[in-house]
Amino acid sequence: MLALPLSAVGRSLTGINIVGPSNAEPPPRPPSPAMYQLDIVLKKGSNLAIRDRTGTSDPYVKFKIAGKEVFRSKTIHKNLNPVWDERVSLHVETLRDPLYVKVFDYDFGLQDDFMGSAYLYLESLEHQRTQDITLDLKDPQYPEHDLGSLELGVTVSPREGDVRDSTMLLRRNWKRSSKYQSMRLSDVHRKAQLWRGIVSISLIEGHGLQPMDANGLSDPYVKFRMGHQKYRSKTIPKTLNPQWREQFDFHLYDEQGGFVDITVWDKDAGKKDDFMGRCSIDLSLLGKEHTHKLDLPLEEGDGVLVLLVTLTASAAVSISDLSVNMLDDPHERLQITQRYNLWRSFHNLKDVGVVQVKVIRAEGLMAADVTGKSDPFCVVELSNDRLQTHTVYKNLNPEWNKVFTFNVKDIHSVLEVTVYDEDRDRSADFLGKVAIPLLNIQNGERKAYALKSKELTGPTKGVIFLEIDVIFNAVKAGLRTLIPIEQKYIEEEPRVSKQLLLRNFNRVRRCIMFLINTGCYINSCFEWESPQRSVCAFVLFVIVVWNFELYMIPMALLLPLAWNYILIASGKDTRQDVQAVEDLLEDEDEDFDKDDKRPKPGPWEESCDKNHILEDMLASWHFEWIRTMVDSERKGFMNKLYAIQDVCISVQNALDEVASYGERIKNTFNWTVPFLSWLAIVALGVATIVVYFIPLRYIVLAWGVNKFTKKLRDPYTIDNNELLDFLSRVPSDVQVVQYRELKLDPNPSPNRRKKNNPG
Repeated sequence: MLALPLSAVGRSLTGINIVGPSNAEPPPRPPSPAMYQLDIVLKKGSNLAIRDRTGTSDPYVKFKIAGKEVFRSKTIHKNLNPVWDERVSLHVETLRDPLYVKVFDYDFGLQDDFMGSAYLYLESLEHQRTQDITLDLKDPQYPEHDLGSLELGVTVSPREGDVRDSTMLLRRNWKRSSKYQSMRLSDVHRKAQLWRGIVSISLIEGHGLQPMDANGLSDPYVKFRMGHQKYRSKTIPKTLNPQWREQFDFHLYDEQGGFVDITVWDKDAGKKDDFMGRCSIDLSLLGKEHTHKLDLPLEEGDGVLVLLVTLTASAAVSISDLSVNMLDDPHERLQITQRYNLWRSFHNLKDVGVVQVKVIRAEGLMAADVTGKSDPFCVVELSNDRLQTHTVYKNLNPEWNKVFTFNVKDIHSVLEVTVYDEDRDRSADFLGKVAIPLLNIQNGERKAYALKSKELTGPTKGVIFLEIDVIFNAVKAGLRTLIPIEQKYIEEEPRVSKQLLLRNFNRVRRCIMFLINTGCYINSCFEWESPQRSVCAFVLFVIVVWNFELYMIPMALLLPLAWNYILIASGKDTRQDVQAVEDLLEDEDEDFDKDDKRPKPGPWEESCDKNHILEDMLASWHFEWIRTMVDSERKGFMNKLYAIQDVCISVQNALDEVASYGERIKNTFNWTVPFLSWLAIVALGVATIVVYFIPLRYIVLAWGVNKFTKKLRDPYTIDNNELLDFLSRVPSDVQVVQYRELKLDPNPSPNRRKKNNPG
């Protein structure tokens, strides 16, 4: 192995062509420079530094090139010899910029501790050959301290003129005053984002997995990774032959294919999950437009995973300038409208519609830099589809004038538009966000949206101007409502929060109080508290019971829908109770504001902060003492604390799920989303007719035959519950508040202006 200790950086870190001033005549476009593909496997760390009082650390690794962060690993908890085994592929234009590797200790709610760094000089590596490299970690302030080492596998491959996967060129430090450079960056940026196909993966089942628990069983779940895209399956408890039946999609950026890395883990509450094996899929070996059944044996473990993989052509996704977009062309707009007319309702059910987003400009953004300016760029997300604009430097009123086009797979998706400030040496700073359900969009209307906080519960500074068009097929949209909703791959880790726990508890209490009040109202009829009401209830009870038929159940559910529709049509709002949730969210947002007011350290403080230096000295001085004092009893106590945290998160999530379903049922009947309420009317109407004309025994018989033969007809079918899938599309009261547009305030309060950092 090569040993590359940290040494002084005596090489140029620019690697950028210098272009003349912007008022000069732009030179002719030079030929595309040679590109290099850098394939890195972050294998493991050895004897890393102690940063926690328990005598361990929670390490993760960052890669930087030319001052920009290009990769961050997952966090390995409570381990000084972590095994990551993560792969990343980067495209670089020059090998003169060294790879800067930094290791940090993750601290929940605090600033992460520096654990060491090293440089890898790419020019010294052989091409087209994988090399095993050991990097000795050092602290620039205390170079004599031994902070352990990292093991990597690195391959450098020249790729002439290939920029399509170049994620690190998206926001490279080009010469900002040059129009030529800006145009070139925009072109590279656009090519690097657009995917060329869809990889549909169905995780079916596992066979003969390795037992990891004392009871001879395991609690397995599966992690998938393809480039920067990740997916984690649900956990199946106490089994060695799990049935997952989950389906998800990845974007395929490389026409030649790529690799999907798969790992299987055993879930352990309160301690580190156990590794059960790995496998991978080489997509270049699979034919397109065809479903492949794969039986993948696990390496470094026992058992087999069964998957279905389908490669399909790219959906209609594009980025263009404002002057060139398809829906402004009458001929193209007519073609798209015809593609989604009712006569084509049963053709390609996954293609529900198309949405075009014009990101015009923003005004009055927050100043995120010390110069009183920001470097804003805009990210547009629809489910797991994500595109972004170029960066407008040193401007609080940027103009992007970009048009993004997405395929709509679910009309109940929410379009999220987020504005960030680009930072050279840190992750981007959050400036504001809006969330717009597709069903709330008024086609062709250019609107100014007030930016919200990261939690979408309160305002922040600035507005963004958008123009959105949605064209979809209503029949396809209705049918897609009855299948499982697509899960977002990138979601924040659940955390214990007093505010969230209290909010969810109050939401559940409101649902329970509604049921109690309903029961009290019914009981008052039996108690004859109001003789007139009791007489009416008694007469109604006798008439209904005497004439009861099964078809009256779905017909009775139509009555509250019709009654609420009449109230709304007459101008009476039936949704006043959402205000209580809005008040809760505002209180919670104020608590987040207090947390965000803590000063944020600059990038230079990552390695030379005085507290970190003191902690490093204490850690090395007391190393032997800590190892002798940390016994099994204390480790058991810490494991119990982590177990309590897991239980709190489970209770918090369970309360949220119970409250959400209660609120969604209510919001279906009060017409919060008219499309879903009309769909409920159609479904209840069809159910009423079917039950009226067809005897119940035939309906139950057909249901039972379908259930018993489904596995025989399609062994790999993914089960679902149509009612729960329908309710998952109805927004809860929290989501109603988050998706509600804020009124534009010409004089925003200064104490509402805050800066949030997503990273």
